[in-house]
Amino acid sequence: MHTRTVLLREPVRKAPARTAPKPRDPEHELLRALGERVRDARARRGMTRKGLAHDSGVSERYLAQLESGQGNISVLLLLRIARALNLPLADLLREDAEQSGELTLIDQLLQRLPAQKLPEVRAELLRRFGNGQNGKNADRANRVALIGLRGAGKSTLGAKLARELGAPFIELDREIEREAGTSLSEIFLLYGQAGYRRYERRCLEKVIEQHPRVVIATGGSLVSEPGTFDLLLAACTTVWLKAQPEEHMSRVVAQGDTRPMAGNREAMEDLRRILRGRAALYGQADVTLDTAGRTIEQSLKELRKAVTT
Repeated sequence: MHTRTVLLREPVRKAPARTAPKPRDPEHELLRALGERVRDARARRGMTRKGLAHDSGVSERYLAQLESGQGNISVLLLLRIARALNLPLADLLREDAEQSGELTLIDQLLQRLPAQKLPEVRAELLRRFGNGQNGKNADRANRVALIGLRGAGKSTLGAKLARELGAPFIELDREIEREAGTSLSEIFLLYGQAGYRRYERRCLEKVIEQHPRVVIATGGSLVSEPGTFDLLLAACTTVWLKAQPEEHMSRVVAQGDTRPMAGNREAMEDLRRILRGRAALYGQADVTLDTAGRTIEQSLKELRKAVTT
């Protein structure tokens, strides 16, 4: 009788198919980072979760969910936690990467300064570090940027000043339209305020890079975008063309604006409110030129004197 040997082999197992890693959910990442910030801030202060719950009025169970990245907390509850941790609410809600210890200390120093000192500190930082070259920008004096509300005379005076200085004249809003390939109204319609601001920053960077000598007329609201305004202040000699609200209004109407502005009390009040809200920002310009009650020739003479002395 013959014996047959049978070799048993392991069944071949197919390797599991590799699946592409799931993209990170930005909302989940935000909640995770928020939880870590709360937990780290509590640890730095030597606070237990129970102690934070007591001081903030938020339950321990909810805090545990928050710190593990599972709690979608309301702003009001987060404000109570921030106060209990003696932190600004903005520190917990940052979307960027964790800031360095030095930057945190600088933030705390600035928060302790009187409000009236902050413009002075900001101006000094811009002077020394605003352009990334320790404030040394030989072209700054040769670039003139006019800021102010619509109807201040930026386009008229800017074009005349550029001719006298032999420099190009650029209206930033026209550059934005050229870059986007459409009108400002369409930009706002298609991309919103944020889209317009991106175009504005990009176009200003190009103008500064390409023109060591230029006169720029900016949009009236540029000063409300901190990063873009800082760039303008660092790279250009800035001039605030100032006027009374009534003069702004009458000049806009004279330019052919058909909107019902003249005699419209609500529109005038809106204009005054905008001017009040931006006055401190406009006031950071190197030069303030009040064009109220002056002819174009008189204003041009003062402007030329201000930027060439």
